[in-house]
Amino acid sequence: MKIIHNPKRESWPKILKRPTQTVGDIEGIVNQVFEAIKKEGDKAIGKYTQKFDGVNLKTNIVELTDIEEATGKLSVALKNAIKNAKQNIEAFHAAQKTTKVEIETTKGVLCWQEKRPIEKVGVYIPGGTAPLFSTVLMLCVPAQIAGCKEIVLCSPPNKKGELAPEILYAAKLCGVTKIFKTGGIQAIAGLTFGTETMPQVYKIFGPGNQYVTVAKQLATKFGVAIDMPAGPSELLVVADYTANASYIASDLLSQAEHGTDSQVLLVSTSNQLINEVSEEVEKQLSVLPRKAIAEKSIANSKLIYVENDEIALDLINEYGPEHFIVCTKNEDFYVNGILNAGSIFIGDYTPESAGDYASGTNHTLPTNGACKAYSGVNLDSFLKSMTFQKLSKEGLKNIGETIELMAEAEGLQAHKNAVSLRLKDLK
Repeated sequence: MKIIHNPKRESWPKILKRPTQTVGDIEGIVNQVFEAIKKEGDKAIGKYTQKFDGVNLKTNIVELTDIEEATGKLSVALKNAIKNAKQNIEAFHAAQKTTKVEIETTKGVLCWQEKRPIEKVGVYIPGGTAPLFSTVLMLCVPAQIAGCKEIVLCSPPNKKGELAPEILYAAKLCGVTKIFKTGGIQAIAGLTFGTETMPQVYKIFGPGNQYVTVAKQLATKFGVAIDMPAGPSELLVVADYTANASYIASDLLSQAEHGTDSQVLLVSTSNQLINEVSEEVEKQLSVLPRKAIAEKSIANSKLIYVENDEIALDLINEYGPEHFIVCTKNEDFYVNGILNAGSIFIGDYTPESAGDYASGTNHTLPTNGACKAYSGVNLDSFLKSMTFQKLSKEGLKNIGETIELMAEAEGLQAHKNAVSLRLKDLK
């Protein structure tokens, strides 16, 4: 990992740049796939599944028998672990339910807000180098709590043309209504336009590689909403002389092993700690099964020394990490001061892995600095806020003149008339 000592503020944008391609680099192929699937539907999905995933499927639909067979392949211990994680995720997201907001703004003018579920949602589950069945829980549990009628799951098949049994088992637990062995750009396009077999959805959720991220952004041009820009994983750890170097190294590597385009950073006020973490990363990396992937990610990553906590916090807010771990003596300074981060992990005994799997918080988070404007997935992501109002005769009398004056000032006579006619009848 590259060590950077006391960088000047003007160099921060260059130092903090993500190792991702720009939209312009890859949108050509994304547009091409979208156009083909819009015209040819399932036929084009099959063609691109063969091209990108290397498998020729007779059908991309997962049947109930496939799910039952997959369930039988899992150990009781793993099933129980998935159920335990689901229980915690369910508890945290169910606690996010809000009651109806109701107020009489003026006597006789009643306004209220209620939340209703998005009827049809699509969830994308990465399955390339690692089938992320935990993401099924993160997306489908809140969708189920929200009351979404259709939950359509897409995930890329392996070379045998199958989905991981863990993905199918988790989907069964979470009330998924349809499952497709379809990944990448073609999955997002299928959910956007609908095909002969795949339903069109109103909103698409889920992380993915850079191609999936750009495909989701393109989907918005066709009237389909998305959760957020969620691309390659990233982690920033802030730590001082009190931190445990081996713990920090393990956290950095836990994100580095996601993919070659992941990025991990350590920001520290201790040169000694930086050197210790650098040594620990090399030691732990050497025995990882996914060493080849993690090595490439580590090459994109940095250890940054700064003089004090104030500079560190400024740099972290500038970066806006997806995951942010705080391992410092003065943890409150960072917890209270962080403005831009997807999810925050506090203290020596809160590894980022806890949030990835089982603490209860959601691991589908904005990346590439998008946390400066976007939230991670939560219960509200699957709901729409709808406002209602009801005016009595008295209520219309009370605000009628205000409406008339404002409408007239804007030059909208019909708006004024809609009130004036009613007021005339009330005299």
